Amino acid sequence: MRTLIPCIGHRQNAMGLIYGEQNHVKQLEIQLTYYNIDTNEIKRLRETFTLKELQTFFYGLLDTYLVWARYLKEWNELRDASIKKLNFPFAAYRQGQRELAVSVYKTISDNKKLFVQAPTGIGKTISTLFPAVKAMGENKTSKIFYLTAKTITRQVAEEAVNAMRDSGLDFKSITITAKDKICFQEKAICNPDHCEYAKGHYDRVNDAIMDIFLQERAFTREVIENYSRTYTVCPFELSLDLSMWADCIICDYNYVFDPRVYLKRFFQTIQGDYTFLIDEAHNLVDRAREMFSAELTKSSFLKVKNLYKGHSIGKTLGKINTVMLGMRKECGEEGYYTQLQQPEEIYPLLWTFVNKAPALLIENHKTEGYDALLELYFNVLIFLKMVEFYDDHYVTYVERSSSEVVLKLFCLDPSKLLGEAVKRGKSSVFFSATLAPLDYFCEVLGGEAMDAKIAFPSPFKTENLCLLVADQISTKFKDRESSYDEIAHYIHLVIQQKTGNYLIFFPSYHYMQEVHHAFAGLYPDTETMMQTHIMSEEERESFLDRFQPASDHMLVGFCVLGGIFSEGIDLKGDKLLGTVIIGVGLPQICTERNLIMEHFKKKNELGYEYAYLYPGMNKVLQAAGRVIRSEEDKGIVLLIDARFSSYYYKKLFPAHWRYPKEARSEDKLNALIQAFWDT
Repeated sequence: MRTLIPCIGHRQNAMGLIYGEQNHVKQLEIQLTYYNIDTNEIKRLRETFTLKELQTFFYGLLDTYLVWARYLKEWNELRDASIKKLNFPFAAYRQGQRELAVSVYKTISDNKKLFVQAPTGIGKTISTLFPAVKAMGENKTSKIFYLTAKTITRQVAEEAVNAMRDSGLDFKSITITAKDKICFQEKAICNPDHCEYAKGHYDRVNDAIMDIFLQERAFTREVIENYSRTYTVCPFELSLDLSMWADCIICDYNYVFDPRVYLKRFFQTIQGDYTFLIDEAHNLVDRAREMFSAELTKSSFLKVKNLYKGHSIGKTLGKINTVMLGMRKECGEEGYYTQLQQPEEIYPLLWTFVNKAPALLIENHKTEGYDALLELYFNVLIFLKMVEFYDDHYVTYVERSSSEVVLKLFCLDPSKLLGEAVKRGKSSVFFSATLAPLDYFCEVLGGEAMDAKIAFPSPFKTENLCLLVADQISTKFKDRESSYDEIAHYIHLVIQQKTGNYLIFFPSYHYMQEVHHAFAGLYPDTETMMQTHIMSEEERESFLDRFQPASDHMLVGFCVLGGIFSEGIDLKGDKLLGTVIIGVGLPQICTERNLIMEHFKKKNELGYEYAYLYPGMNKVLQAAGRVIRSEEDKGIVLLIDARFSSYYYKKLFPAHWRYPKEARSEDKLNALIQAFWDT
């Protein structure tokens, strides 16, 4: 007798086995049923098994799981025992470091949130990771997520974990590298026909995981790449799988917060017993706006429409194009318009498109237009995903540029969605050297009134920093053209008194290039370097490698505020003697910034502060923070802009900036710098 067992999902064989043993059935026909909720299409797959085959399959799985269960049990016991013995991995705590570590430990123990402004020098990375590890050893958290915005801060986290390993910690950590960066192929196309590492990946990945788990403690990019080549598996997918077995996951913000790519294996269902350590948290504000926003362009629909003229999907795309043409007309002379309501008239057409596209993608695999259709399909899916979050924290923004039309669901205020995202774990610590004003960051990062906020003073001697303000020079946009030569001259005044390395920061690439041109003309014997719009990792490293201690060689780097060299870099000692910061770092005036300003003006009457002032000053503080990196460091920061002497900016200065010296003339500047270096 054969019995039909209707089953859904991966558990069909186990269900068949249970049914067969309970009912003494020797042979079963098992059915796997797929149901498409959009089209109501049903697909059934049937296969016949003997009871013995199902028993062999099922108990083989149990044997495999049992092996893993034993490994994990033994590892957790080894790890927890090492944590109990672990001492702070450095000889002594720096000023404020112990207090920070205690605050983090208490936050994790109490399942709370903490916002910390901790200036450079306290040692934020080890001060957050060490108490989190100690809390793990006491079963107060099951996994640590160390979240960063930049590669260099991920490396600092790796170094902190290694320091604890050197002190006896048995601990497994993984660094997740973006797919585009770690992919072995020239273009990351995850298709078995295109990539040898994708073809048969799942046949080999379990052996790779077992090997790396038994042999390694630190699952770094290099380690993952080596094992991926050995076993011919996808390095990105291997890293995601390994994250399940790691105690600490070091990764980008996206993997916890971005609804498009967050790690669903951890966050799809119930709240996890996780701790989120969010480094350089000031960067999360704008990053979150990007994560929670989505846009579509008219040109992308028109392009695919022309590629599929004879198909019914072409008609749908034509209708979408027509709707966006209507939006272009509404933009009027200003070139844009906004509305608080969703663009609901286009939603049914977008859903029709995403329902038709999959079948067409299957039919037209490897044909012309496939890549364009696939890209558009995913962009529309992302857009429709963001529709789910649309509320009074959003605005619909339509912009016209020549024949192009951009439709955007723009997240003005990410606080609500960030607040919901951190609930995927049980405790969160937001920290940065420039998390000021704390009330502002607490609000926009999803904090609540009961959340703890701590600001630590700088641990370094204030006399090691010479803070100067040249407030007789205006760097406002209308005055910039007349300031090039004067700023070039002031830069030279700063660097001429002590030979070494300096960084100069500008509010825009254009301003930087013009002043660099003036400086090179006036002082051709001084070696300079200039940041470019797009720099590879190798180019960035080459730029920074040039900053080596040298008392007989002058090097001046021209950079952009808020760019890759204005934060996260660590040029200790004589690698950097000073910085000159031109302008107050205000974001460029644009429609989106003005929309943010209007939103917060209505919400708390701090529109200009939230949209322009605070983000701008944060860039200034980050750039200035490159100078003093250790107790022995000594250096100069010159702020050039009239606004730095105003009350609105001075009240944002950190405590160790309270008494800047005014340098309103060349003689005064020279005297102040000479006196500083002579002491």
